[in-house]
Parts: sequence; C-alpha cells; structure tokens
Amino acid sequence: MPQDNIKALWFDKPLNDCVKLITTESGSDYFDAINLSNVVCELDGYLAEGGAKNIARRDGMGTTMMSATTFIGRTPDFYFQAVGSGTGAIAAWESNLRFIEDGRFGANKARLIVSQNKPFVPMYEAWRADSRAMLPYDAEQARKDAAEICAPVLSNRKPPYSLAGGLYDALKDTNGDILAVSNDEANAAKALFEETEGIDIYHAAAVATASLQQAVEKGMVKADDVVMLNITGGGEKRFHAEHEIHYLKPDHIFKIDFTKEEVERVLAEMR
Repeated sequence: MPQDNIKALWFDKPLNDCVKLITTESGSDYFDAINLSNVVCELDGYLAEGGAKNIARRDGMGTTMMSATTFIGRTPDFYFQAVGSGTGAIAAWESNLRFIEDGRFGANKARLIVSQNKPFVPMYEAWRADSRAMLPYDAEQARKDAAEICAPVLSNRKPPYSLAGGLYDALKDTNGDILAVSNDEANAAKALFEETEGIDIYHAAAVATASLQQAVEKGMVKADDVVMLNITGGGEKRFHAEHEIHYLKPDHIFKIDFTKEEVERVLAEMR
C-alpha cells in the first residue's frame, strides 16, 4: 500500500510476525502500490487475486445489492456509491441483472450513480467527454490530486472503466451517471450522516452521501424513488474510542522507480 495511507490499516490486536507489509514511498498513490503488487505477482510463489476481473470478488461485492433488494422486495431505482475502481458498482449491476432474470423482484434496472472525490476525477472527466477510453492523466499530477482528496482509497489511476463489461458499459446500460464531490461537500455529508444516523462513516462513503444530496438537489432523484446508498465503511471513530488500536510498520519501503530485481531480492530476504 502507499506509505501515506498506512493509517488506514489498523487492527484490534497485534498480528503474527509472519504478516509482512511493503509500501511505496511517501508521495506515491494507490496505482503505484498496485503496480508494485503486479510486479510481485510475476514472481514464483505469488498469485494475482484478479481485481475486477475476478468473478468471485464481484459476486462478493454484489451481495450488498442482493441484501438491499431482498429486504426491500424489489430492485431499487437508484444505486449510489463512491468509486475508485468502480468494481463495486459493476458488481451491483451484475447482481441486478440476475434479479431481473430471476423474475421474483421485478424487472427494474437501477440507475448507477457513482461519484469521485475532486480533484481526483479521471473517470468523471472521461464520462463527461462521453469517452470509453480514459483521458490522458499525467502521473505526477495524478499523485498531487490524490494527495489532496479526503478519500484516498478512491484514487485508482487505472480502473476497469473502459474494458468490455466495465464501468462504462454498466453506466450506459443503466442510464447512469458520474458525479464529482469536493472535500468540503464530503465532510459536510459525513457530519450530517453521523448526526442523523448516529454513527460515523468513512470519507469514501461520505462522498457517496454527498453525491446523493447533489442528485436530490438537481431533481435527478424524486421523493418517491427507491434509493440504495452503499455506505462502504463506518464506525471507525467509535471503535477507536473503545479499543486499543495496533498498526503495522512497513517491512520495506520501495521507491516509485523500483526494479523487479530489487523486489525479488527484498521479498526473498523477508521469507
């Protein structure tokens, strides 16, 4: 993971010494960490999990749509989620299609309304240009933008947006949209959610909440629409107040311009 985001990895008890953590240097972003993991997976003894292309991952993430639909008794009219890769929204779309095929929960196809955190909005920019291809995004500018957002988990520079069955296709099929949310809007939504629901939420979930507010204000969502808002994480503040928290320290920090030989040597030393 990126060194700057290490505080997002916390535990309620110490981990076994066999658990190792490697990070990319301060100033790097999630794409740099993903790039490092891709190099690791080229080495003997390591396997790539697959990300958005892993159907088991998507099926697991799609259970949120299944849970909401079976509870409501029908598929929702709208599905809101903040996205870094967009895999969760793709999974929700696929689950919705299965419900339609099943037939017991109606034939409604939920509109996917996903959101990104300004100024890191590459999918938003591509969607606004009606472009399947991601637009050019300078790596240094992307890292700078990623460092400015309050929800760094949403800063994937190479998401599964363009590929067949990816986010672009999901949005087109559902008449969906991508909205952009500022840090101030997300923080205001975060405070409002805690005030009204009684629990703190992560900044990524706050971005989604703020996007729902935008959609209501724009008249996109009506008062009688059935809305699913995916709160992708919360309760951290309360949990930290009630428990002793433990953090991992990196076993090695890689520069952005690491080599495969360096990665192979470092991992061999860790074994």
